[in-house]
Amino acid sequence: MYPECGGPAVDRRSFLGVAGGALAALSALKTAGGTAAAQEAQQPRLPTVDLGPHKVTRLIAGYNQIGGFSHTTIHMSNHMREWFTAEKTAEFLGHCERQGLNAWQYDHTDKTCEAIRLAREAGCGIQLICLHAERGADLPLSEVMRNQPLAIVHHGGVTDGMFRGGKAEQVHDFVKKVHDAGALAGVSSHCPDNVKRIADEGWENDLFMTCFYYVTRPRDDILKLGGKVPVGEPFYESDPDDMTAVMRQVKQPCLGFKILAAGRVCWQESAVENAFKYAYASVKPSDAVIVGMYPRFSDEVAQNAEYCRKHGAV
Repeated sequence: MYPECGGPAVDRRSFLGVAGGALAALSALKTAGGTAAAQEAQQPRLPTVDLGPHKVTRLIAGYNQIGGFSHTTIHMSNHMREWFTAEKTAEFLGHCERQGLNAWQYDHTDKTCEAIRLAREAGCGIQLICLHAERGADLPLSEVMRNQPLAIVHHGGVTDGMFRGGKAEQVHDFVKKVHDAGALAGVSSHCPDNVKRIADEGWENDLFMTCFYYVTRPRDDILKLGGKVPVGEPFYESDPDDMTAVMRQVKQPCLGFKILAAGRVCWQESAVENAFKYAYASVKPSDAVIVGMYPRFSDEVAQNAEYCRKHGAV
């Protein structure tokens, strides 16, 4: 399904592509922050979908790189987390907005709250979609609402664990609490069957976040597929076909994520574009995608925005 998914070619998303991307990196950093922001031309807004009364662009900025969740190695995770300070995150949000994006999916942390404050002080009006769950360390919904997110979505990994543990009704209760708090309510999952179950049971959620790869697939299920278990998270090439089929069936808007397989399909720029093309062609016109970006070596924001304009028009 995704051609050019691997190979020796090295470019923008490879950590080793420093030499080839040095000039682009300098340009991206200057554009995204500081005094250069005032000189950056505002690009037209990207194509949008409806989330309740809100218009949200079909490309939404993601969070994992900002939080240091690379889904690869601990060194890459630390590198991303260190680079994305609160100040640089705020600059990134401003750059996203100037490139035509109008929404950011984030986790509620001290760093993201500070970044939101700084971005708003700089005039950034990017809309917020918060990924959350009522885990022990999570702040209550009343605190999350201080940032005025348009939607709060139940964390996908937690969703999948609760469904496996027979606690799906706790996820349903979360949806009701989010509505009571005054935001749109969503459920995230990596498992297509969980999304189908929620839709079949008629939950009140306003949206889904749907992972293109079933990375929380239980060990026993992996053994049934191939008889062996990989080291780390399982990324199966056929998974996007399974999830996008479900996305097309449910009535709620779906925000697809991990469309680039956490960088695994990014060895060549043509493969990156093909992933965007596949995603937009495979989901409903009312769906969007969330893409995390790490503009350390090139201006991924501008590049991905162009792919959205080219392939995501509705």
